Amino acid sequence: MAGLWPPALAAEFWYLVGFHIFILGMLILDLGIFQRKAHTVTMTEAAIWSGVWIALALIFALGIWKFWHLWHVDHPEQGPDKAVEFLTGYLIEKALSVDNLFVFAVIFRYFAVPAHLQHRVLYWGILGALFMRAIFILLGAALLAALHWMIYVFAVFLLYTAYKLFRSVEAEIDPGRNPLLRLARRFLPVLDSYESTRFWVRHQGRWHATPLPLVLLVVESMDIVFAIDSIPAIFGVSKDAFIVYTSNVFAILGLRALYFLLANLLGMFRYLHVGLALVLAFVGVKMLIEEPLRVPLESLGLGKRQLVLLSLGAIAVILSTAAVISMLAGPKEPLEHPPEEVANTPAPPQQEPGATPHQPPRLP
Repeated sequence: MAGLWPPALAAEFWYLVGFHIFILGMLILDLGIFQRKAHTVTMTEAAIWSGVWIALALIFALGIWKFWHLWHVDHPEQGPDKAVEFLTGYLIEKALSVDNLFVFAVIFRYFAVPAHLQHRVLYWGILGALFMRAIFILLGAALLAALHWMIYVFAVFLLYTAYKLFRSVEAEIDPGRNPLLRLARRFLPVLDSYESTRFWVRHQGRWHATPLPLVLLVVESMDIVFAIDSIPAIFGVSKDAFIVYTSNVFAILGLRALYFLLANLLGMFRYLHVGLALVLAFVGVKMLIEEPLRVPLESLGLGKRQLVLLSLGAIAVILSTAAVISMLAGPKEPLEHPPEEVANTPAPPQQEPGATPHQPPRLP
């Protein structure tokens, strides 16, 4: 097994098995019991689940701090450092997730997804995201293990991403241009109604897709783009694949609840993209200078532990400042159709091609 996996993951195989059993149990508890019936997720419910996932992430960080020595007997002193790395990666991924919520809101608005079905799409979207993130992280860890200079490629990519994010302007996102969506429209018979909560229904003797699989397809394709931006950033904080993966998992698991909690408040974060750009730039610069300047930094008392703590503090300050400035500046223009408003609209009627973009897409 050690020959098939990067060394960092091979050593933690059984811990990862237990970790995934716990995560699977939480997901079954979430969808199988609390979310078994399609319903509109209230802000109170979203706040409770957000608190649950954040608390679990903090408990997991505490577990790394206290029990790291049990499976890393060769480096038992690394527990506190690894816990801080986990929290820093979790904070970066969580902040980037807030920016991604804008895209989810646009996708739901384009397809006019009723709010009582949005949680179902996000649930399956999260499962797909976990699978894809695992693949990306394994590939990233393998690249760094085989080619150390790839860390500088990641750093330059982060700096470029930060520049694009900083210079970005408000633009209309058109999910209808998604190539995967266009391909699916060619081969899948799709109904235009949200009368069923299922992804597939039998209609006139044939199986048809409801609009939900198309929404899920667009959400998953966008997550690939998100992963390409976020995973190099976390590798800039920790090169331990176990830390990178688990911090990603906890951030993604809380994404669905975070969406419903902030759905009507997204307009308040008008300068979030500036804060995220500064965070990505900070991590990129850190990746570039950490190895070449290791000796001078250590002479200044900035060893690995101090740099990780500095990173956590700097990222927290940058994001907090961006949030405060956004609140003082006032909100952006609110969403035309927030999720709660869409929930109260009737199912869209059958229409000819050329329907308005807020109706579910119809095959030509």
